[in-house]
Amino acid sequence: QVQLVESGGGLVQTGGSLRLSCAASGRFFSGYIMAWFRQAPGKEREFVASISANGATTVYGDSVKGRFTISRDNAKNTLYLRIDGLKPEDTAVYSCAAKLTGSTYSPSGYDSWGQGTQVTVSS
Repeated sequence: QVQLVESGGGLVQTGGSLRLSCAASGRFFSGYIMAWFRQAPGKEREFVASISANGATTVYGDSVKGRFTISRDNAKNTLYLRIDGLKPEDTAVYSCAAKLTGSTYSPSGYDSWGQGTQVTVSS
């Protein structure tokens, strides 16, 4: 399994931007499908975005299309999430996740998770 550690969260004003990072340790990061999820207080965990092992395919949740950009640097074993035009409803704990098998298009099957990083958007 791969170990994941997120960073880059914080308190941001509405309309601001953030870049979240997810550092991976362990073997074969470049073989994993990676994703970001988020969970707001009192709500179910929500799929944000995923990216294929080679970075060629990206998938976004309907609520974040156009404002979020997922990317990865396999040489640095790091996953990123760029968030622009932040809204108060983006406030949540953002977690990265990894899976070796399955489809980039499916939000299920992730078996390695980070602890999460808090993003708070003030109005």
